[in-house]
This record gives sequence, structure tokens and C-alpha cells, in this order.
Amino acid sequence: MSSILEVLTTALGADAVLPPERVADRANSYWDPSPMRAAALVRPRSTAELSRLMQICHERGQPVVTQGGLTGCVEGATTDASSVVISLERMTAIEDIDSVGRTATVQAGVVLQRLQEAVREQGLMFPVDLGARGSCTVGGNVATNAGGINVIRYGMMRSRVLGLEAVLADGTVISSMNHMLKNNAGYDLKQLFIGSEGTLGVVTRVVVRLEELPVSRNTAMVALASFGHVTGLLKRLQQSLGGQLSAYEVMWGDYFREVTAPGWHRAPMEREHAYYVVLEAEGANPGADREQFEAVMAQALEEGLVADAVIPQSDTERRALWEIRENFSALYQRKPIFLYDVSLPIREMEAYIAAVQQRLKQRWPNSRCDVIGHIGDGNLHLFVHPGCEGEGQHEQSDVEVYAPLEPIGGSISAEHGIGTEKRGKLGISRSADEIALMHVLKRSLDPKGILNPGKVLETA
Repeated sequence: MSSILEVLTTALGADAVLPPERVADRANSYWDPSPMRAAALVRPRSTAELSRLMQICHERGQPVVTQGGLTGCVEGATTDASSVVISLERMTAIEDIDSVGRTATVQAGVVLQRLQEAVREQGLMFPVDLGARGSCTVGGNVATNAGGINVIRYGMMRSRVLGLEAVLADGTVISSMNHMLKNNAGYDLKQLFIGSEGTLGVVTRVVVRLEELPVSRNTAMVALASFGHVTGLLKRLQQSLGGQLSAYEVMWGDYFREVTAPGWHRAPMEREHAYYVVLEAEGANPGADREQFEAVMAQALEEGLVADAVIPQSDTERRALWEIRENFSALYQRKPIFLYDVSLPIREMEAYIAAVQQRLKQRWPNSRCDVIGHIGDGNLHLFVHPGCEGEGQHEQSDVEVYAPLEPIGGSISAEHGIGTEKRGKLGISRSADEIALMHVLKRSLDPKGILNPGKVLETA
């Protein structure tokens, strides 16, 4: 029998199929620079080519792994020497921008930042935004139900997708390219694929909702003395800004001090405060919006709700503030380090972080736990450094981070997905009946288990 590499090369052409030695020229991911392993990496140019690829792999029971920008944090696109990797790097067309209906139709390989820039030229905005915007793809954002910094106002990827097209495990093309906000005709099939991490089908094209480009944007970084002040300011801004608040990003003081240490970001204010927040409001009246924004901030300072504040006077200054929140390279100088993405009620956050840090200190006295998060939507990111070396540290750290979530109804994943890293912990956040139903869906759509095998669910 011909090898899968030979069959795919014959069917799709030599330029579409990379052999193992060329696959090894690529890194496993943004987080893991070691050479990628695969039986082949295939770069289809169309949905039809991808359909043919999946037909071949289905007939042979060949496992496939779909990859986007490889910026995911849960090992959701890992491969081995037997995998066929699907990359949609050639499917990058922005097919249509409807400025009246405020939609964009794009192929799944489009990089998020390119979509944002394209719609901005027409006075529109695609509001899903995250630090990996220059690398992550729209298809990857759909597959992981990406969130980011604007969820508090605009929602996660699920709320931005109107329609999509996907190729199933056997090559069947499901085209549900709906452009309407309201369509209640039967099951909403697109929801099967959003957040499924490539385990139920391969997303190829997407119709996304756009927004009018805001005319005004006001940004600030503030320092706060307590978590009560953090939540108090959030409530004040939501009340006072009339729905304009689009981002409210919290940084625990230890994180801020670490990333603004000498040689890293310049600190725009004193570094001894307990909490820092980068916040942003967007509106339609530049003069009035700025006046209102500054008045609210001045009142918060006068009342002692805010200890200190910086309002940037240029886009360069604004980007410098956001870099403190988004660029945490300083933390990765400590090895090993484990990144977590959890969701929980805002009222539980302060006690939860204190409990996690206490548990980590009991296990590793020299450990660090630096924290940031999209607090307005209940999402925190933890960076855990044990402060020592040892076997099984990641699994031990998982216990300390996840155990306090269960009694408060928290989630082990807010926006990064499950992948293989969190697969064994899924039961913390989902009931046995829910997981059983997930297996039913998986078997129905992928009976041979070839789509991203071993991700999200334990192999049956």
C-alpha cells in the first residue's frame, strides 16, 4: 500500500504536501521551539481540496491535526510522527466585507490582525482582540472560542460568528454561511464547531459580525489599594460610562513589579501598589466622551477609589501601557513556568488567588504566582513558578490551582480550551453526563476518531 505521503502528494500536488524533513523545519508552537513531527503537512488551497484530503484520511483511518497560528496554550495542536497536519496558511482570502450589514466573510487561515486592519479601512471594527493578534488565525479563534481584552463589551468569538463552513471527518462539507443576525430555522449547527478545537470538523470559512469603528477611545492605567477598589471601580465605570467600557484588565502588584523591573517595561507610576488596571472606553463623541471619562477618573481619585492614574496623550503612550499587560516575557525568564487560564465569579477572585498562593507556598516555599486577567468577564491568568526543580511539578501545580475552583463552581478553562494539557481535568468543570454527551457527539461526527485525536476528550 502506498504511504499516506505518496497518496496525498498524488491527489493534491507536491507543492501542497510537505514531507517529514520539511515539517521538521517548523516549530511545534509559539511556546515550544522544538522541531515539529508529522508524516506530512498539507496546505490545501480550497475547501474542495480539504474535502478530498479528509476523504483520503477517513478511508485510511489516518489521524489529522489542524493547526492555525500555533499560539494556543493547552497543547491542542500537538502532533507525532504518524500525524497528518492540516495548515490553512494558503486559505487566507478576505472574500467580502459588507459595510451595510456589518459582516465579513473570510477564509479560516486569515490572521486576526489582517482582518482587523482590512475592516478598519472601511470604518468598521472586528472587536475580538488578543495579544497574539499578529499570529493567530480566524479559524483558530473559532476552534478555541477565543476571548481576549474586549469580551466585557463585545463577547467572545462565539458571539461574533454568524455562519461558517466546515469539513467533516469523512470529507462532507457543511456550509452554513449565514449572514443574518436572526435565523431560528432549526439547530444552529455552527455552534458544534465553535470551541471544539478541531475535534468535530475543520472550519474553512467564516462569516463574522463587525461593529462600527469607534470615533473616540479613552485609555487609562490606574493603581488601586485593594481588590475591593478594583471591583468598585469596575462597577463605577459600568454605571458612569453608559456602556462604553470595552476593556478592564487587572494586574496583581507582583506581576506589575516583575514586568516593570529594570531591563523590561518602563513603569508609568510607582510600583508598590497592590493592583493595577488598564481600562479603555470607546464611544462616538470624542470631546464629550473624553470630558466624561476624565471627570469619572478625577472623581475616583478624589474619593480615594483610585490611588494613582495615568492617561496616555498619544497612541505610542497608549501602546506602552498595553505592553505592560500583554507582553510578559519577563516572567518567562524563570524556569519552569506554568500558565493557567481559569474562570470564576468575580466575588470569589481575591480569596481564590490567596488560597492558590498559600497552597503553592506550602508545597514550594520559594514559589511565585503572578496574576493578570480579564476581570470584567471573570477570567484570570496565573503564571506559576515553583522556585525549584523537581519531577512532576506541572501536575502538582495543577492540583493547587484547580482544587480551589471546584467548590466555587469555577472553570479550568476560560478562553484557551482544553487540548491535551487539561483533558484529564475536564471533570472538574463538567459533569459526567455532559462529558458522556460530548463523547456521543464525537462518535457521531468522527466515528473513526481521526480528528485531532486525544484532544479535549480521553480516547474511548
